Amino acid sequence: MTDTTATAPDDTDLDDVPARKPALSRWLVAGAAALVAVVLALSLLAITDNDDGDNKSAAVPTAGSADAGFARDMAVHHQQAVEMAYIVRDRTKNTEVRGLAYDIAQTQANQRGMLLGWLSLWDLPVTSADGYMTWMPMGGMGHQVKDGSLMPGMATNTELGRLGKLSGKQAEVLYLQLMYAHHMGGIDMARACAQQCTVPQEKTLAQGMVDAQQSEMKVMADLLRERGSAPR
Repeated sequence: MTDTTATAPDDTDLDDVPARKPALSRWLVAGAAALVAVVLALSLLAITDNDDGDNKSAAVPTAGSADAGFARDMAVHHQQAVEMAYIVRDRTKNTEVRGLAYDIAQTQANQRGMLLGWLSLWDLPVTSADGYMTWMPMGGMGHQVKDGSLMPGMATNTELGRLGKLSGKQAEVLYLQLMYAHHMGGIDMARACAQQCTVPQEKTLAQGMVDAQQSEMKVMADLLRERGSAPR
């Protein structure tokens, strides 16, 4: 299987685009930063507490666990969200849409780093020979991996190519629709981890993803409505 987890952009400044003015945007950015700090602190504490022989080996998830599967798959899922943010940055000058893209890119790049970091700490591979979503109940509910859409909610290569050719309002609408669907798929995955994962820090991160992305979906629906459109 091709490793698709190593091609995300190295930074997420989006040309230092200003964040959106509404308080919700500022809350999401602050909340994401706080979540990152909490999870990192808890991770370091867990490593220290378990660094004593047998207890450490018992605490490390297996390659086929929900903990490892979620970390691998969500890292890939997040990578595309960051990619879409970079695309729309270059296709519109609208500060609200660019601000939303900035928020999502910053949050998901940070979370992706944590997920890959955990896999490294657990000495587990970042890809699985069994494919995507096998750790989830029903394995993604029949999602067909094709044209770049590796998991539910992910955009296809065709859709990404179209986004890269549109501009202005048309690019904004397509980006918001693609990201809305992307969040729907991501929330399903995060909910599954919150229920199935055994590492407390990862369960906390997953539930934080659910809460933050649900709030962002409300923002996206409002922005689409302002443009005479709706999620699809």
